[in-house]
Amino acid sequence: MWNEIAKQISQAIGQPFTVETRRSVSGGCINQGYAIADGQRTYFVKVNTASQVEMFAAEALGLKQMYETQSIRVPQPLTWGVAGNSSYIVMEWLEFGRGDHTSWEKMGQNLAAMHRYQRATKFGWDCNNTIGSTPQVNDWTENWADFFTEHRIGFQLRLAKRRGGGFPDLGTVLDAVRDRLGDWQPQPSLVHGDLWSGNAACTVQGEPVILDPATYWGDREVDLAMTELFGGFPAPFYRGYNQAWPLDAGYQERKNLYNIYHILNHFNLFGGGYGSQANRMLQKIL
Repeated sequence: MWNEIAKQISQAIGQPFTVETRRSVSGGCINQGYAIADGQRTYFVKVNTASQVEMFAAEALGLKQMYETQSIRVPQPLTWGVAGNSSYIVMEWLEFGRGDHTSWEKMGQNLAAMHRYQRATKFGWDCNNTIGSTPQVNDWTENWADFFTEHRIGFQLRLAKRRGGGFPDLGTVLDAVRDRLGDWQPQPSLVHGDLWSGNAACTVQGEPVILDPATYWGDREVDLAMTELFGGFPAPFYRGYNQAWPLDAGYQERKNLYNIYHILNHFNLFGGGYGSQANRMLQKIL
C-alpha cells in the first residue's frame, strides 16, 4: 500500500518520493492517520477501507472549494485513491500549536469571509458526502427550509428510527422543523458542515485552520451553531466573526434546531445518551 501511495505522491508533486518514515497520528474518529516523510517532506495520510474512497474524494473536493475562496487556511489535498484493500487521502502536513486570542479572532473573521463568498444560488452541493461516516445528502434545493427539513433532519431521523431509536412521529417533526424555519431564506454560503472544536486548530505560527469538512452550500448559521455544541470556541472567535459579519436576528432559536442534526447523527454513530438528548431537543420544537 505505502509504495503505491508514494508513487501517487511522486506523480502529484513531479518529484521522486519514498516513504522513509511513518508514524501513527490522530486521523479522527473513523480513520487511521499517519505522518509519512522522505527525510525532506512530510505529508498527512488518512486511511480507511477501500469502500470509503468516495468519502475521501468528497473531502478533497470540499477542501479545494474552501481553498478557492481565499479566506481561511485548510490543508491542501494532494492525492487520493485506493491501494490494495485500503482507500486513502494525502494532504499537506501542518504543524499545529495552541493559538492565542488573536488567532481565534482571526479565525472568526476568516470564517465569515468564507461564508460571504458567493457562487451558488441554491442549497446543496456538487455531490453527496458524509458527516462522520454517515451519508449526507446534498441534492440541490431552492428553499432552505425544504433542504434542511428533508436532507438533514428527515434523513437522520429516518435512519435513527431504523436503528431502534424511540423518537416522535416523523411527519410531526418535519412539519415543525419546516414551520420553525418558515420563510427564512438565507444566502447560500459555503459551510464547513462539521465545525466542532476538533476540526479547528492553529498552526505553530498562529494561523487559524479548519479541517475534516462535510462541505455544502447552506445557511452560514449551521457552522456557528455547531461551534457552540460541544463546549464552544473561545470568545475571541465569536467577536471576530460578528465584527466581520454580524449574525441575523433569530439565530439563538435557529441554532438549537440546526444542532438537532448533529445530535441525531451522534446517536446514529454512537448510540447511548445521544438518543435522550435528541429527544429533549425535538420536544422543544414540537
